[in-house]
Amino acid sequence: MSKRASSKHKIDRRLGENLWGRPKSPVNKREYGPGQHGQRRKGKVSDYGTQLRAKQKLKGYYGNISEKQFRKIYAEATRRKGDSSESLVGLLECRLDAVVYRAKFVPTVFASRQFVSHGHVKVNGRRVTIPSYSVKVGDLIEVKESSKQLAMVLEATQLAERDVPDYIEVDHHKMTATFSRVPGLADVPYPVQMEPNLVVEFYSR
Repeated sequence: MSKRASSKHKIDRRLGENLWGRPKSPVNKREYGPGQHGQRRKGKVSDYGTQLRAKQKLKGYYGNISEKQFRKIYAEATRRKGDSSESLVGLLECRLDAVVYRAKFVPTVFASRQFVSHGHVKVNGRRVTIPSYSVKVGDLIEVKESSKQLAMVLEATQLAERDVPDYIEVDHHKMTATFSRVPGLADVPYPVQMEPNLVVEFYSR
């Protein structure tokens, strides 16, 4: 499992947006970047800068995926038929850590990555410890029996700050979720605007 290189709050501050829509985000109080130059007036951003920012936002949202992993997902998206930007979002939402997060078994995508890697999750009855594992339509994801009463899990299911999207069917009593379909960009409940088309442009330069 790749290690996250920077604090999730620093990602928010650097991008100047509340990436996960969380009430604790520092952007809610300080809408400027970190450091002594954070409040400087920003100049005009180039096309490259706009595309790079779009990539950083999407990559950061899913737990700051490593560049190597993210490029691999992009390569798979461009191999598929149809719109590459839609395929990119679909592949990211198929990640096991993303599905566990969407199902509200954990409060954050970072907690989801750790939750999976520590062996708390099963897919179709088998324990899976790889956060980047690709979930398929119809797969049953469940929290391991001994982990269902963890305080973090119980608190996450009660979170009012986000809802479970309709492409995941969840039973919080049994702590199970079924991945019913691969979503498109319009289906994913991002708290901020994502522009995967600019990410495709960034890599295809």
